[in-house]
Amino acid sequence: MYFIFNPLFWQPFLLALAISFFLTPLTIFLAWHTVLIGIDNPQKHHHPKVVHRYPVPRGGGIPIYFSILLVALVFLPLDKHFLGIFLGATATLVVGLLDDKFDLNPYFRLLTNVVVALCVVGAGIGIAFITNPFNGIIRLDQPQINFVFWGGPHSVWILSCLFGLLWIIWNMNIIGWSCGVDGQLPGFVTIAAVIIGILGLRANQDITQWPVIILAAACAGAYLGFLPWNFYPQKIMPGYSGKSLAGFFLAVLAILSGAKVATMILVLGVPMADAVLTIIRRVATGHSPVWGDRGHLHHKLLDLGFSKRRIAVFYWLFSVVLGVGALFLNSQQKFYAMVMVFVILVAFSVWFRRVFS
Repeated sequence: MYFIFNPLFWQPFLLALAISFFLTPLTIFLAWHTVLIGIDNPQKHHHPKVVHRYPVPRGGGIPIYFSILLVALVFLPLDKHFLGIFLGATATLVVGLLDDKFDLNPYFRLLTNVVVALCVVGAGIGIAFITNPFNGIIRLDQPQINFVFWGGPHSVWILSCLFGLLWIIWNMNIIGWSCGVDGQLPGFVTIAAVIIGILGLRANQDITQWPVIILAAACAGAYLGFLPWNFYPQKIMPGYSGKSLAGFFLAVLAILSGAKVATMILVLGVPMADAVLTIIRRVATGHSPVWGDRGHLHHKLLDLGFSKRRIAVFYWLFSVVLGVGALFLNSQQKFYAMVMVFVILVAFSVWFRRVFS
């Protein structure tokens, strides 16, 4: 009930939803009638992870990016945080569209993720602490480097900067790994952004939370407006541009909202746990963790006979359940809930390997 009647959330949400919904078919048209946007043709793009059977435009980052940007221009102040976030988002979109068109080397993409994260951290966006699930807090504001630049004093929180860099890079990569079937990613990204918005509205007396609420609403609306065009049978894919923007904005929202990192990890529990297991599996078998394969949870569910619709809804439902839990659980309970999700996925992976290998 926090967000239904509060214009601080639903005004940017509805505006972003409308812009995204109407920009997406225009993007589809441009993909088919120009050479600017990549088309993923499974007859030419032979890769085990590809599960669609007909050519589909990529480029989903275009309507998503412009929806969030236009809403932000209407509702948010043009301060250094705004500039840092959207400088990073613009770089993410450009690199994403190039990858959608030319399939860039994953290591080059990883390098650009570092640059994008530096844009955010360099704008002074960081967190002073994260909650210790077993008691107290873990401080990230020490040690500091203090210096004078451009006529004024400045401080660099070393641990906070390192954490912000790693957190943003991690999310930009692993969230996109759960983008294998139609409608999968925009659904759970919408849910995660809504949860962050609700948490912000709980403390809406604090005006520092207003930009978080607005940006979360814009992100939720943009991905929800994109969803009807991406749901089965999809007419457009998020592409690397759309899925890396999802990881970028959710990572930034978790930082801006006052270190809601544990909440974001829990809401994205299934994609997060799947990513950790994927990295472990790839490294254990002597493969690079950044090269894609056909071993994700959604691939296993497809092999079990699940339809693409059912898999997408499965991810959404898990995100809703974990998201609602995140609204009421304390830090220690969130930790145990995440461990439970991880254990369930490990058990499923072991069972699947024994039955189908």
